[in-house]
Amino acid sequence: MIYYVNVNAKFEGNGSQASPFKSINQAASLAKAGDQVIVAPGIYREKVIPRSGGSEDKPVIYKSEKPLAAVITGSEILKDWKKFKGDVWTAKVDNSIFGGYNPYTSYVCGDWYFAPTVRHTGCVVLNGRMMYEASSMDECLEGKADPCAWNLKESEYKWFCQQEGECEGLMPQTLLHNKNSEYFVNAQAKKIESGKYTVFYCNFKGLDPNKEEVEIFVRRNCFMPEENGLNYITVSGFKICNGATTWAPPASYQDGLIGPHWSKGWIMEDLEVFNSRCCGISLGKYRDDENDMYFYTKHVKSPTQMERDAVCRGQYHGWTKENIGSHTIRRCHVHHCEQTGIVGRMGAVFSTIEDCHIHHICNSQQLGGAETAGIKLHAAIDVLIQRNKIHDCIMGIWLDWEAQGARVTQNLLYNNQRPEGREAAKGAMFSTDVFVEVGHGPTTIDNNLLLSKVSVTIPSQGIAIIHNLITGSFSLINSGVDSIVNGQREPRYTPYHIRHRTEVAGFMTILHGDDRIYNNIFVQNFPVTHKEKTAADADYEECGTAAFDIFPTYEDWISNFMMDKEPDMGALGTYHFGHLPVWLSGNAYFNGANICKHEKEKFVEEKNSAKLELVNNQEKDDKVSLKNNLKALLGDYTTRVISTQLLGLAFEPEERFENRDGSDIIFNKDFFGRHRGSKVLPGPFTELEDLIELTD
Repeated sequence: MIYYVNVNAKFEGNGSQASPFKSINQAASLAKAGDQVIVAPGIYREKVIPRSGGSEDKPVIYKSEKPLAAVITGSEILKDWKKFKGDVWTAKVDNSIFGGYNPYTSYVCGDWYFAPTVRHTGCVVLNGRMMYEASSMDECLEGKADPCAWNLKESEYKWFCQQEGECEGLMPQTLLHNKNSEYFVNAQAKKIESGKYTVFYCNFKGLDPNKEEVEIFVRRNCFMPEENGLNYITVSGFKICNGATTWAPPASYQDGLIGPHWSKGWIMEDLEVFNSRCCGISLGKYRDDENDMYFYTKHVKSPTQMERDAVCRGQYHGWTKENIGSHTIRRCHVHHCEQTGIVGRMGAVFSTIEDCHIHHICNSQQLGGAETAGIKLHAAIDVLIQRNKIHDCIMGIWLDWEAQGARVTQNLLYNNQRPEGREAAKGAMFSTDVFVEVGHGPTTIDNNLLLSKVSVTIPSQGIAIIHNLITGSFSLINSGVDSIVNGQREPRYTPYHIRHRTEVAGFMTILHGDDRIYNNIFVQNFPVTHKEKTAADADYEECGTAAFDIFPTYEDWISNFMMDKEPDMGALGTYHFGHLPVWLSGNAYFNGANICKHEKEKFVEEKNSAKLELVNNQEKDDKVSLKNNLKALLGDYTTRVISTQLLGLAFEPEERFENRDGSDIIFNKDFFGRHRGSKVLPGPFTELEDLIELTD
């Protein structure tokens, strides 16, 4: 069955091509396995709630008739603005428009939220761009730039809201994680909800809002089921925007503008997803009221224990390869979301994220805490992240816990850092291209361009870093895992899993090491301003591999266990809990990039400087190219082909660095997918040219 939808149809129809429905939801209430919903161009101001899923051979398909011409939005137009004072105008809306969820009495808060200022989940949009929320009327009237915002000019456009009858300027200013502040926010919300209207005050900086396009977030999501287990749904070709999404930490029922939550086999393709208060696309987590925002609501368990509980409880909620994950996100344009572009806790397992453009994530700096990145996944088991362009995000890719079998390959990451001279917002995270946190591996990072000031952050073990171009530093080496509490070490034990499955095999703290670093090009491309910092710091600035000096070679490590007599379990404790070994070979170093003392086979250029310049041609659809002189500097240096057989097993899960189907990886394809042949250069390219076009 094919259902047709056209918001511009003259009359409400029956879903036929001659007489289409006017809303997508009407079709969504009927569409079942094998059905298609074809949506005509237009703006659809609704939350689409699928009622049925499909099967692998008969998915339910929702498709925009013309690419990006059908827009699903969580906002409504706000008109009838009146001049208030200076550049500030005012308008109000009847709260009945919000139904059971008022974004202007609901707050962004919860586990791992560190920003000191409470913000509403709603937002005002001026000509397609989210404005900045002011915490007081005075701030709105002043309209000053926020020194922490990545775009200072945009941050001058402020909005402020009150409920009818609310005292002027009243708004919770700080979020303290204790009972008193929770009571304050809840009590305040109860008082606010008694109002009939939400009154907006906006500083439009000289613009007349009655001549511009002004909208307000009204709906929490744009396309999400209300039930778990709606499998095999395809959503293709839509613009999806303007949602009052909530903060989405790992122990919560994560939402976004679009997402499957706890299900299997969704395809989200050729979408433009933007203007989310928190998250754009959510691959989600199961709903569990007993473990939802556990630390924020109960406080009594440590946050790490709460996360371990979430993993184990997931098994009860059906977290298996047969039931959950295996989603595909491809060719999507995700931008201007204030927590993450793509988020997922456990629901992303076995998924693929490919050929996407992700940028300007968490740039306003009005929200802060963990869980902020272009892509932020917990339990990225066998997740493939390939051929994406990710830039101007607070972090590029953050794989937190259980990145077992994950592969990050052929991606272009750059400018994932605060603008030069910009202040760090309170509660904001540090910046990096790729962050793999407290995982046991195997995790593979290969054939990428990692061009930000911090390229790879790995308070983890079992990482293979192969054939990348790296211009920034490693950071959080032998750091960022355990805490000292009550004068004693409190290890952060994290799970590892049965190979290519979700079932938990064990828990262990991070020993550090167990890393393989082969055939990369390291270029010190940023000035080093803080010599006293070490790679144990999150914002270390020196490019190279010297941070791995602290780890043993395999030969030195294994010799501790080779005893002539029966092993003494107690005596071996020193080595059981010591650093794991590292392997390095075939790397090339330029501009003074530092070198691990263990590396014997390498290329070092000490006389001439490597020159790299990333050129972004905005007149040609943001095509990106790389100017460089690496070909002349490398000369005829070659190295060897790296493969699964050479890399061996990640220590704790005893799993190979292999494809998710168990087959070997031979790293004989470059950034573009070209075959390397017998002449193997370090870095991500089969051939080097002075100007390399990186994007189509």
